[in-house]
Amino acid sequence: MKGKPKLKVFCRWEPSQGFLLWSKPASWNNLNLKLNLFAWHSPSFYGTFLPETVYEGKKAIQLSPVTALDFFAHLPEPEFFSVEWSKEIQLLAQIAPVFKELLVSGSWLPDYDKWQKGKTGWKLVYPQGMEKRGAPSYLEEWLDAIIPELIGQNQELAMAWQALMDTYPLLRLENHGVENLLSEEDWLEAIGWKQDHTPFITCLQLREPEGSSSWSLNIVLQDKENPHLLVPYEQNQPTSKDNYPEHWRSYLDQPEKQIQKWTRLLPWLKDQSVESGIIRELTEEQAWEFLNSGSMQLAEAGFTVFLPAWWEQVRKERPKLKAKTKSSVGSLQNSLFGLEQIVQFDWKLAIGDLELSVEEFNRLAEEKRRLMQIKGRWIQLDPLLLQQIKKTLKAKRNGMSLGEVLRLHLLAGDGGQEDSAGPSESMEHPFPVEVELNSQLGGMISQLTEISRLPLLGPPQAFQGVLRGYQRVGYSWLMFLRRFGLGGCLADDMGLGKTIQLIAYLLGCKEEGQDANPFLLICPTSVIGNWQMELKRFAPGLKVYLHYGPQRVKGEDFAPAVLGKDLVITSYTLAHHDREELTSLDWGCICLDEAQNIKNAYTKQAVAIRSLRGNHRIALTGTPMENRLTELWSIMDFLNPGYLGSLTAFTRKFVNVIEKSKDAQAVSRVKRLVQPFLLRRVKTDPAIELDLPEKEEFKEYVTLTAEQASLYENIIADMFERLTHAEGMEKRGIILAALTKLKQVCDHPNLILKENRGALGRGRSAKVARLVEMVEELRAEGDRCLIFTQFAEMGHLLQEILQKELKEPVQFLHGGTPKGKRDAMIARFQDRTLSGEEACAVFILSLKAGGTGLNLTAANHVFHFDRWWNPAVENQATDRVYRIGQNRHVLVHKFITLGTLEERIDELIEQKQGLNELIVGVGENWITELSTAELREIFALRKEWVSVD
Repeated sequence: MKGKPKLKVFCRWEPSQGFLLWSKPASWNNLNLKLNLFAWHSPSFYGTFLPETVYEGKKAIQLSPVTALDFFAHLPEPEFFSVEWSKEIQLLAQIAPVFKELLVSGSWLPDYDKWQKGKTGWKLVYPQGMEKRGAPSYLEEWLDAIIPELIGQNQELAMAWQALMDTYPLLRLENHGVENLLSEEDWLEAIGWKQDHTPFITCLQLREPEGSSSWSLNIVLQDKENPHLLVPYEQNQPTSKDNYPEHWRSYLDQPEKQIQKWTRLLPWLKDQSVESGIIRELTEEQAWEFLNSGSMQLAEAGFTVFLPAWWEQVRKERPKLKAKTKSSVGSLQNSLFGLEQIVQFDWKLAIGDLELSVEEFNRLAEEKRRLMQIKGRWIQLDPLLLQQIKKTLKAKRNGMSLGEVLRLHLLAGDGGQEDSAGPSESMEHPFPVEVELNSQLGGMISQLTEISRLPLLGPPQAFQGVLRGYQRVGYSWLMFLRRFGLGGCLADDMGLGKTIQLIAYLLGCKEEGQDANPFLLICPTSVIGNWQMELKRFAPGLKVYLHYGPQRVKGEDFAPAVLGKDLVITSYTLAHHDREELTSLDWGCICLDEAQNIKNAYTKQAVAIRSLRGNHRIALTGTPMENRLTELWSIMDFLNPGYLGSLTAFTRKFVNVIEKSKDAQAVSRVKRLVQPFLLRRVKTDPAIELDLPEKEEFKEYVTLTAEQASLYENIIADMFERLTHAEGMEKRGIILAALTKLKQVCDHPNLILKENRGALGRGRSAKVARLVEMVEELRAEGDRCLIFTQFAEMGHLLQEILQKELKEPVQFLHGGTPKGKRDAMIARFQDRTLSGEEACAVFILSLKAGGTGLNLTAANHVFHFDRWWNPAVENQATDRVYRIGQNRHVLVHKFITLGTLEERIDELIEQKQGLNELIVGVGENWITELSTAELREIFALRKEWVSVD
């Protein structure tokens, strides 16, 4: 050994890591140590795969419990250095061989004491006296870690262990509360660990009454090899052994032991009149308790119980109410009855295939029995459940609303239960209600849920135009809903003609003479002019009144001014400001265009609109849900108040579940509830047959200048510094403010620095430079374009730069543009006959002011200069161009700044399907709800994309 390096090797047990091994001097290479100490150990590839860690500043080798056992049982003698083992390793070297031998020989078993406390544990069956041999204190922890590792490494052992747990439920930790009633020996037998040589099983049998007899408990012995052999056993009575098979006779003391175990588990079974025994006759209440819970407790503890054959089916049967509509209800002659219309029913209680009238049910409820035999079959009746059914019948004695009936029908796939988010949410049904509809009501609901069954109406005679096939369907659908007073949301893609479908509806209602009151149309200010032009084009005979502008009629003069008109048009802003005037009339119909404007249910604007009175309600929107499921609720609650219940109940039932986990069942239920009142068609549907030209989308990637990068990093640093001390709404506000600034930096430094316009220059922003290049190119080819930005100041900058570079007029439409000027700008852009200074081929629009409601098909290029991070909103803007009337190839360009949050968020949008797509087909990612770590990942500037030119 002379001249060999000398090492001292130490070890330490750490429950979460196993054994840690290290040597002194610390300079010795751990790899050499592993390769020499484990040159014999093939599972770790001779030490190569052993993990390393740091323990109290020292580099250590980590040994799993099983690897450590192999190591200490066979301490190596390295060839190239000498080893001095620590005292602890020397002690483990003495214990490990015996320890390993006990494991290999199977001298180990589950630890009863630990299992009683709800913990997984094991113990060794030591030879006599060995347990006292100074084993380390962590030996039990080591053993408890070794067994699971051995099971995990050996597939056969793992399968055997799983089969044992499946056969004996007591091995599962969740059942540890049962075994504390058993001794360790009984428990080991119950879980199948210790073999029981008794040739029969002592069983408990419940027998139902026959004639005037009562329920009875019998003890029977079942042969293990021949389960069909059952022999009665009489407790506490001298019995001749001749009554039993010969090979049973030496084990006849076992039934009494089993009886004691039963009564320990279920004390109420003990017969108090004798020293040892169980009661033989049971009351009806005791029989129900044994069936419902006692038998399950015994079975879970490993005992065999025989129950009446009918019990398994009866146990699963729950009472349900059957409601059959009366023949006089649902006549389709009555229109405008709405979801609040009460439908009358005849009620019955159904239990399996047994039906009871209300009178029969009430008699049963008065008896307050749990088990009853009726018409030759047994049923169970929970008195508490019966009382709840009685309350329901009392509450529904005057019928149910059509809304309740419809929900029951739509959610029939969930067992027919009324949705607890409905109007009756104060009394959630613990039982299903099954509705049987008469032919009239059934036909109406069938047409409501299957639009293909609707009879198609021809266009109104006064309609000046042609309705496409799908537009006729939309018009017919609106008229059908009006007939029954049901509100509907026409949610077609932008460009499919929601406007003309509503105009056809207005004309159809007028021709049928259904309502003398004027209809009310509420829309964004930006599209009022568009509505006026479309009405003049398709329905010139309609009397239209515009309630808008500083000269609008107010107060007592309002009603006389609008009565006699067919349609009154106003804006969302005035719906709140002129609430007094608008609530003074009962409107023939209340129509909302761009209905996403009421997505926030508690805004003054949304509250004011809900307070309006009308015979029918219609919503038009391409995005019934932009960001949150509550937005869909808001529109649906306007259309059919109360149908989806309160916002609080809807949030609890659906929003929290869907937005957190995208629960498929909850998504399906929402879809089924809203589908009858939401008609959505998309341009890509082959059935639409639009014959639109192609639309292609391109991403234009640009870089930051050094100036922009410096501003970008300063904003990020400031945001995270402020976030360290912020919570809740303050934190959200900081993130939103920083997002805005970062987007502005990506657009142009001047939006942050607020410099003199003379310092603009397209060279300070790669986005601007690239935009100018592309617009110059498309203008050279005679094409026209729309440019969308969400910042008014950026719109002004682009207007100045483009006019200077292109030497031609450039328009900019924003929220502050007066209506008259707005209409003139749209007409100027759309008119391709204009030339010179009169013509305009480049149109910049504020996304909020120009992203919806406009028809700008003269363009065939769309630029999204800065991203809105909501695909639904961006698609709406694109659809100003890609809509009916477009006959050219449409090119959509989306600008993305490399290395910034614009690129990261674009990746997120591409990767993740959003909540909207699950419900109605659009999506979005919510930036402000990300964690701080996720924000750092998204916001961090990747400097390799910063331009240094």
